[in-house]
Amino acid sequence: MVQRNLALELVRVTEAAALAAGRWFGKGDKNAADQAAVDMMRKVLNSVAMDGVVVIGEGEKDEAPMLYCGERIGDGSMFPKVDIAVDPLDGTTLTSQGRNGAISVIAVAERDALFDPGPCMYMEKLAVGPQVDPESISLDYSVRHNIKWVARALDKPVSDVTVLMLDRPRHADLIRQCREAGARIRLISDGDVAGAIEVAKTGGPVDMMMGIGGTPEGVIAACALKCMGGHIQGRLWPRDEKERQAAIERGYDLNKILLMDDLCKGDDVFFAATGVSDGDLLRGVRYHSGGASTNSIVMRCKSGTVRFVETHHKWTKPSVTNIDMSDSDDSSAPRRAGGAAHYGGATFGRGAGQRPPW
Repeated sequence: MVQRNLALELVRVTEAAALAAGRWFGKGDKNAADQAAVDMMRKVLNSVAMDGVVVIGEGEKDEAPMLYCGERIGDGSMFPKVDIAVDPLDGTTLTSQGRNGAISVIAVAERDALFDPGPCMYMEKLAVGPQVDPESISLDYSVRHNIKWVARALDKPVSDVTVLMLDRPRHADLIRQCREAGARIRLISDGDVAGAIEVAKTGGPVDMMMGIGGTPEGVIAACALKCMGGHIQGRLWPRDEKERQAAIERGYDLNKILLMDDLCKGDDVFFAATGVSDGDLLRGVRYHSGGASTNSIVMRCKSGTVRFVETHHKWTKPSVTNIDMSDSDDSSAPRRAGGAAHYGGATFGRGAGQRPPW
């Protein structure tokens, strides 16, 4: 794993899932969109040379039969042994309703590196960019304190700090506290993995993310932020007494603040995401005559590289990202999808006339 940039292989996984899910954009069936992404992601993951275990998957939260927690993934190779965190479609509702911000994401780290949330499907989160000293902020501190120190780190007035959070009734008091502190609020309906990444992106539209969201998404976001130099804190948030007791019985400390290395250990961490629908982070899938195009972000923690990848897929060129449209009502729909990725002005892929440099 030291020499191999696994993220450049994983981007094919998210591309395939995005191409499959994008077919359901705006069609009102979030379950079908999610299932299409899951099926394709699992298919392509099983072509990657690795011994993977799904730690963060569809699992209990979405009651999915595939990519469940504990599932073994890979082509049967003994190495590398890795943990896998996936969200084949972060934004199922966004996709079904034809809204912006849906992405397909995957993160991979060395074995036993990723935090297992157990029965706790939600957590409090606080995410900031690389300019902010993680010791200056805390979930134990007041909202006003955290916003003030983020403003100081970014060398801007508090009135220019923008706080991102999910638009949920449970955040009413948090929104009030942010506004009383003088900060601006940006609400999103879904997709806080992309939102967390935005806080670490140079020139991004938000400065920090706060609030309660999915624990699996928090672990995936931690992988991305570790690659980018950002920071995230989390604290498990049981939804009810039954979930609380289940967590306590399994030894989870519900008062503990989970820091970056609690959520994602080490620096052998890889992350890839592909846009399904348009968003601030990534452009969505574009379908056109004879193919489609995708926009992805690819990260590696050890080297600190963050790549944006534009890929053009041709239906006539078979590839591991093939989409089986045999059940489609549209007889003109493509049955196979291949890919040619553009890096630094050069084109690589089947039929491109060159071999990729990796």
